[in-house]
Amino acid sequence: MELASITFWQVCILFVLIFTGLLCAKMRIFSPEAKSVLSNMLVYLIMPAMALNSYLADYDPEVSKNIFRAFSYSIALNAAAIGLTFLLNRDRGNPKTPICRLACIFSNAGYMGYPLIQALYGTEGLMYASVYVTLFNFLLWTLGVRLMNRQHEGGEAGRILKNPVIWAVVLGLMIYYLRIPVPQIVRAPLKYIGDMNTPISMMITGMLLAEGNVSGILRDALLWRTVTIRLLIIPAVCVAVFFALGVRDTVAQVTLLQEACPCAAITSVFAVQFHYDEGFAGALVIVSTLLSIVTLPVCALLLTM
Repeated sequence: MELASITFWQVCILFVLIFTGLLCAKMRIFSPEAKSVLSNMLVYLIMPAMALNSYLADYDPEVSKNIFRAFSYSIALNAAAIGLTFLLNRDRGNPKTPICRLACIFSNAGYMGYPLIQALYGTEGLMYASVYVTLFNFLLWTLGVRLMNRQHEGGEAGRILKNPVIWAVVLGLMIYYLRIPVPQIVRAPLKYIGDMNTPISMMITGMLLAEGNVSGILRDALLWRTVTIRLLIIPAVCVAVFFALGVRDTVAQVTLLQEACPCAAITSVFAVQFHYDEGFAGALVIVSTLLSIVTLPVCALLLTM
C-alpha cells in the first residue's frame, strides 16, 4: 500500500505540473517560442547543475565499494533496454521511430525512481540510484543525441564533449572520489537550479500537449506499442534475467526499479530540440507516467518479496 501511495502522489504532482504548462500555453502566458527557450535552459543549465549536485555527498567507503557493482548492473540493464528497443522497433521509414526508440531506452529514473528508492532503501539506495542516473546522462548525450540527430553529418563526438552535462558528471565524480570540499555558497545554488528540472520539463510537456491533437495521438498504435515496450517488456525481461542468475541484492533491486520507470521527461525536450513530433513525444511521457501507477508498485513488490 505504501508503494502504491508513493507512486500515486508522484504521478499526481507530475500531472499538476503538466497541467500548469498546458494552462500557461492556452492562456498565452507563454508564447509558442517559450518552449524552445525553456528547453535550452533545461539542457544547458538546469540538467548540468542537477548532475553535479548529485555527487556532493559525504564519502562513504562501504557505499563506494557497491558503486562499481551499481555501474555494472546499470550497464547491463541499459544494454538490455537498447537491444530490446532496436529488436522490437525496426521501422526506419517511420519519422516517429527515433522518438519511440528514445522513449523506450531512457526511463524517468530520477523523479519517479528516487521517491520509491528512498522509501525502500534510504539514503544508501539513493547513492546507488545516482550511479544509474550517471550512466543515463552519458548515454543520453551520446546515443540519445545520435538517435535524434537527423543529419548524422559527423563531428558528433566534438559536440558531445562540449555538452555541459557530460562535464558536470566528470567533475562530480572527481569531487566525490577525491573528497574535494565544496562550500555551501556553491552547493545551495546548484541544488536550487537542479531542483527546477522536474517542474520545467513537465511544464514543457504540457505546452506541447496544448499545441497537439491529443485525441488523434491517443489513437496511434505506435504510441501504445512504445509504452508497452517501456513499461512491460523491458522491465519483465530484465527482472527475469536477474532473478534467473540469482542476482537479488539491494544494488540490483535499486537499478531494476529505475529501469522499470516510465518514459523519461527529456523525451519531450529532445522532441523540441531536434524538431520531431512534439505532441506525440508529450503523449508518450504522459501515458506511460499514468500507467506507471500500476506497473511501478507491482515491480517494487516483486523485487522486495
